[in-house]
Amino acid sequence: MTDDMKVFGLHASRAFGQKVADHLGVELSAHEERAFDEGEHKTRPLVNVRGADVFVIQSLYSGPDESVNDKLCRLLFFAGALRDAAASRVTVMTPYLCYARKDRKTQTRDPVTTRYVASLFKAVGVDRVVTIDVHNLAAYQNAFRCRTEHLEARSLFARHLAKTCANDDLVILSPDVGGMKRAETFRRSLENMIDRPVDIGFMEKRRALGEVSGERLYAEVDGKTVVMIDDIIGSGTTMERAAQACLEAGAQQVFAAATHGLFVGRAGEVIGGNALTKTLVTDSVPPFRLNAATVKAKVTVLTAAPLFGDAIRAIHENGSIVELLAD
Repeated sequence: MTDDMKVFGLHASRAFGQKVADHLGVELSAHEERAFDEGEHKTRPLVNVRGADVFVIQSLYSGPDESVNDKLCRLLFFAGALRDAAASRVTVMTPYLCYARKDRKTQTRDPVTTRYVASLFKAVGVDRVVTIDVHNLAAYQNAFRCRTEHLEARSLFARHLAKTCANDDLVILSPDVGGMKRAETFRRSLENMIDRPVDIGFMEKRRALGEVSGERLYAEVDGKTVVMIDDIIGSGTTMERAAQACLEAGAQQVFAAATHGLFVGRAGEVIGGNALTKTLVTDSVPPFRLNAATVKAKVTVLTAAPLFGDAIRAIHENGSIVELLAD
């Protein structure tokens, strides 16, 4: 790495940022985040960034101390301050990108919030945004007018399962037909790692007026280990419904794997219940909404920090992001 590169980890994502910095073998650059009594705040670098290639790490989810909107504002204001301080390039590394699920109109006069957030990044001078397993890749790539990079966690999950379930008869399951492309890509990665065939299937899912239905399972799971793959686990009810269908059809055990574990609503009950043997997530969002006992017994958190570190190195050295996803 060269001296003209600076890596910042904003306070809410400091732990993840430190993992990235450790992987790169660099120190996180110093910055200030100051809150004022009336609720406003300012964020600024405490080191010279003139002419520097700057990377800012901030995962945009609501946490116990800062809302998603607080985090977004701090990130935007910091990016603007970096440009005003003459940084040559500003790259935002955001493991969880907020508002990515509101990417189209579903009702009359609906907002397309993904596009509005993209406009904010462009307005403050962000040159590039890097995220992992965004909800809708096409919407992400089309909404942003700065450069975008998209990382994938499938190799993290595949390597883990190749070790823990090496001798199992495996089936990859999408919890709905819309996720079949993601499931198929994951299936190929896992097949390459274990060097034998892996089956695939999906669960019927219909949504009307906020209610999810559909009971038909399109997969042969009898006597097999099922791995359900998705980008996000929210309340976990979709995963639970599919897992129960698999067990009723004779599956030996069911794993859930999702890049972003939001774990809202009744997720604690779902994750800690009997339907799922284990839930695999990355540290793009720490599982702070689950109690410690549930996390210890039922959740495996795989770190995505080295992947983000490798992406920083590739971008800084004009290397290839595509090669990082070759597994």
